Amino acid sequence: ALETLKMFEKRDSRVKSAAATNLSFLYFLENELAQATNYADLAVNSDRYNPAALSNKGNTVFANGDYEKAAEFYKEALRNDSSCTEALYNLGLTYKKLNRIDEALDCFQKLHAILRDSAEVIHQIAQIYEILEDPNQAIEWYLQLISVVPTDPHILSRLGKLYDNEGDKSQAFHYYYESYRYFPSNIEVIEWLGAYYID
Repeated sequence: ALETLKMFEKRDSRVKSAAATNLSFLYFLENELAQATNYADLAVNSDRYNPAALSNKGNTVFANGDYEKAAEFYKEALRNDSSCTEALYNLGLTYKKLNRIDEALDCFQKLHAILRDSAEVIHQIAQIYEILEDPNQAIEWYLQLISVVPTDPHILSRLGKLYDNEGDKSQAFHYYYESYRYFPSNIEVIEWLGAYYID
């Protein structure tokens, strides 16, 4: 894939931008940040209005820990294409890193309106409600999430923990037991179930 894309580097600016965007993404996946950054710069310089190129540039900046600058690239990508879901998702993650929780929630709720059944988006919203210490909303979103991914033991144990914190032992037991059924090696879940049976 890298060799094929490198053949397109010398073409006109639009083709060069598309090839550089894909090369940047491939290097990013391989955790070669220096190469990913070089190709992200090339893609953005070749076509400043390419939302995918701007998202990749944001990703490389994010990976280097400059979250404010990453947010600027994601916002610019969204100004060029308001339906760029990758930029919107990554902007939400960036706001979470910057502890701008309300803005992160706003991004993920906009994304949820576009991608109704995206497990990743629903999970982010549920986590944000946990951060905001709103267990009822967190439970509601986690319940929605297990309708999309019903066998995820991590989500089932999160629900168990939330119900336990709310004092609803029977619901907590149900979700902890379901989590144990799918992943019987989670020590935290085993400990909770053991204590429940002792009680």
